[in-house]
Amino acid sequence: MPSQILILDDEKNYLLILDAMLTDAGYAVTPLDDPETGLAYLEESEVDVVITDMKMPKVTGQQVLEFVKKNYAHVPVIIMTAFGSIEGAVEAMRYGAFDYIAKPFANDELLLTVDKAARFAAAQRENIMLRQSLEDRYSQHQIIGRGKAMTRVLELVTKAAPSKSTVLITGESGTGKELIAKAIHYASPRKAGAFVSVNCMALSSGVLESELFGHEKGSFTGAVARKRGRFEMAHEGTIFLDEIGELSADLQVKLLRVLQERKIERVGGSETIEVDIRVLAATNKNLEEAVAAGEFREDLFYRLNVVRLDMPPLRERREDIPILAAHFLERYAAENNKPFKGFSPEAIDYLTAYEWPGNVRQLQNVIERCVVLSSGEVIGVEDLPLEIKDEESQYKSAVDLLPVRINLNETLEKIELALVRRALARSNFVQVKAAEMLGLSKSLLQYKLKKYKLTGH
Repeated sequence: MPSQILILDDEKNYLLILDAMLTDAGYAVTPLDDPETGLAYLEESEVDVVITDMKMPKVTGQQVLEFVKKNYAHVPVIIMTAFGSIEGAVEAMRYGAFDYIAKPFANDELLLTVDKAARFAAAQRENIMLRQSLEDRYSQHQIIGRGKAMTRVLELVTKAAPSKSTVLITGESGTGKELIAKAIHYASPRKAGAFVSVNCMALSSGVLESELFGHEKGSFTGAVARKRGRFEMAHEGTIFLDEIGELSADLQVKLLRVLQERKIERVGGSETIEVDIRVLAATNKNLEEAVAAGEFREDLFYRLNVVRLDMPPLRERREDIPILAAHFLERYAAENNKPFKGFSPEAIDYLTAYEWPGNVRQLQNVIERCVVLSSGEVIGVEDLPLEIKDEESQYKSAVDLLPVRINLNETLEKIELALVRRALARSNFVQVKAAEMLGLSKSLLQYKLKKYKLTGH
């Protein structure tokens, strides 16, 4: 599809010349000698590039530029001006004009400028489409989970997104904390800005400082050029600090200053740089315990913990497991060009009853493995990995995950609760069958259902 060029000039001779020249070059051209009509045309039509004369009656080229920049910021504007009025064109560049052309112009120069503007417009369109795609992909409405636990999380996302407040997202590894952070960003007024993610555990303290704040040339060995840090990259957008509990004491102090003053200094530099950012942070650590142990600054914790979002582990949102499994099956079946139709009821029972220590990330990996290795159209129990279907393997992996120092009574109650839940799921919530699986009488099972506030049907 050819680029759409709108030309505004009250001199009809120039309109005719430009129309013929740009049409021959393959552009779709709309020439108008009335700038007011041109502004109305912009509101009704797709335009990629605007070429406007600087001096026109009723509406000047400067006013056209201001109108386009205010309402269609992605559309480049080329200013045409008489040779004696170059200063005005240069002034227009300060207000966001893409370029200017002096009349009379050289044809090659004009075509080169329009080509650059058209390429710029195409890139802007791609960026807008990509941003919209990301916005759709990471919208809270695309997050899979219909149970009470995730419903509460998404309600908080909806409330927190429009604000400027810092959000602390907590939860076990693999629960989807970054997904929630992106949902907050793309539902916020900053969605047109960058979403910059930093894993604070993946880098050493010195490297992380340079990544976050940037550095000046020569500030350390290997710093051969100035580098912008992640805070600068996130200007007018959102920065997501994952594994925030791993920050060194020195970086905690520097992050506190950023949160308080919204200013940074590059490593090795003295210039103070203001940054307009929203900070989202995530951790799988208990930061309250880290504060009590003197490992995390209390003042930084309170700066981060303005809005708190606790991500539930997958074992506490079992009603979402079949939905998530079906979603991952559809994705990986498409990627691998395999015609899977779904899961057997028995496979779903095993998936639903499993404890999922690795949470959603582990479930995703399991489903991908099943798709790659299975040859049928339905994922059955035989296709599941050993840890999902083998009780002895489950017990061993569960014990290995437990800390050495535990409260035995509380731990045994949690294990009993998990076993009762699993028996109910595999028996399709038929109490007699569940009691038989557990080697209990029906009345004793009913007692345990009341004890753990479980529904038996």
